[in-house]
Amino acid sequence: MTAAMMEQEKSTAAAWFRSLRDQIVAAFEALEDSHSRGPLAEAAPGRFEVSETRRAAPDGADAGGGLMSVMRNGRVFEKVGVNISTVYGTLGERAQAAMAARKGIPGMAEDPRFWASGISLVAHMQNPHVPAVHMNTRMFWTPHAWWFGGGSDLNPCIEYDEDTAHFHAQQKAHLDPHGPGHYPRLKNWADDYFYIPHRGRARGVGGIFMDDHCSGDWAADFALTQDIGRAFLPAYLPLVEKRRSQPWSAADKDTQLVHRGLYAEYNLVYDRGTKFGLETGHDANAVLMSLPPMAKWV
Repeated sequence: MTAAMMEQEKSTAAAWFRSLRDQIVAAFEALEDSHSRGPLAEAAPGRFEVSETRRAAPDGADAGGGLMSVMRNGRVFEKVGVNISTVYGTLGERAQAAMAARKGIPGMAEDPRFWASGISLVAHMQNPHVPAVHMNTRMFWTPHAWWFGGGSDLNPCIEYDEDTAHFHAQQKAHLDPHGPGHYPRLKNWADDYFYIPHRGRARGVGGIFMDDHCSGDWAADFALTQDIGRAFLPAYLPLVEKRRSQPWSAADKDTQLVHRGLYAEYNLVYDRGTKFGLETGHDANAVLMSLPPMAKWV
């Protein structure tokens, strides 16, 4: 692949992550507008606050950035962030070592340049019956390799089997055109990845996840990544619409806050994206956007 072709593919991926962000922001604000009955229906509809983020390069050079879009205290969403970023530069020694160890990439010490672009979403809901959710997709490049990653997983504090079934069915429907083996493989990967060892449990009811994905066919890998992103809204919006007007009790809210503690523990202790973002100097507020506005530990 020529350098010009690779630059075009980077640009194509970054533009698509931006378009997915725009679709999701519009859909979530539409949910706020249409919430007309049940808890908080009389409140003002929430809106995203959008701010630019920048990666801080050690030498002060341009290192890219992105958009942080966060909605707080809406009718439906207590806090939701939909961030995109495109960052680049050189990896520090710790990040180089992590890449070499995890991905087996040679030559990082000699040429530690990198480029990364993606979308990251986390939603924490007002109604405890509406599940929290996470989604991201990304592309990473070095002079030695490129790969895609991402997925989405559902994190209800009050579980409904039919909601879990719907979420997984949509993931499967979007992955099956790429081959029947993708969904079971990515489902099992999510089950392993979103596990909290010190609690001995998963943080939610799973979903799909992949990392370090490079088949050698960029177009096929990008198409798979796009369908991981496209699966999100049809998998999640019907669950929000079904549960957002459901009455809740003080005990339900307490259950939600305790469950959010699990989410915070996972993201701060185990999540690779959190570690990478902080180690490479990206805006800390954008990296930690995933944390809930309130949580509780017993």
